[in-house]
Amino acid sequence: MAHSAPPRLRADAQRNRDRLLEVAVRAFSQDGPDITLEAIAKEAGVGIGTLYRHFPTREALVEAAYRGELARLRDSADALLADRAPADALRVWMDLFLEYMTTKRGMADALRAVIAAGGNPYAESRGRLVDALTTLLEAGATAGTVRTDVRPEDVLATLSGVTLAAGDPAQRAQAGRLLDLLMAGLLKNS
Repeated sequence: MAHSAPPRLRADAQRNRDRLLEVAVRAFSQDGPDITLEAIAKEAGVGIGTLYRHFPTREALVEAAYRGELARLRDSADALLADRAPADALRVWMDLFLEYMTTKRGMADALRAVIAAGGNPYAESRGRLVDALTTLLEAGATAGTVRTDVRPEDVLATLSGVTLAAGDPAQRAQAGRLLDLLMAGLLKNS
């Protein structure tokens, strides 16, 4: 007997799940790990039973919220390349990375609780981020606008450093200038 794929969620169930994740990211980022699951369910417009059907534990919700943000960032590379020139797509993606890292920093305490419970929310992070950067850098190299000798791992490390330097929201303008400097270093000289 052949194994089938897990059943797809009904449209309303998928909307509820997506809304729960959206609210959870914001809640854990802004309110910290002590926000009640009841408050998240209420803000998402669902009952607590619906939350628990999708996410049986707090840790499952935190991990799913984080992984959803990671997937959104990864997928944005392809979407940006569909609408923009590769160098422009890369620079916009850098801003999205900064937002992602700000969210991740806001969720830090909640993510630590997941790790303490035996989870590993970061298991796929580096690979997915390197994958996105590889896509963007290769598109830029093919277009002749981005240097071909740049390793995506090096760009990721530099981006991570920029986010550390811009940890305070007041430093957002500086982060933009640092990303512009990084981008200038990635562009191929004409």
